[in-house]
Amino acid sequence: MKINKIMTDKAILETLGNRLSRRRIDMQLTQAELAHEAGVSKRTVERIEAGDSSQTANLIRICRVLDLVAGLEQWIPATGPSPMEMVKIKGKVRKRASSKRKKRTPDNNWSWKT
Repeated sequence: MKINKIMTDKAILETLGNRLSRRRIDMQLTQAELAHEAGVSKRTVERIEAGDSSQTANLIRICRVLDLVAGLEQWIPATGPSPMEMVKIKGKVRKRASSKRKKRTPDNNWSWKT
């Protein structure tokens, strides 16, 4: 099932729990082995796989053992400057260094030609 914004929180948690369970089974790990490697209790693994709420740190520990941490980047991608911020700073970024300019001294001999 594809996760979308119209799903309830419980439905999303159950879908994630099912996916984690499937990944654990594919890696040939028991719940007890996963719990031991992740540093959480077996009951915590059972609750997460059942779609119950859990602490985020426990979910990250389990994802680390199941080699899913890199996928967390897609949950909340890093944001960069907005397009308007890019336009504002575009002209201010130096592209090369310039030499020091000589100071001009006023020329006292200058006059209007008449």
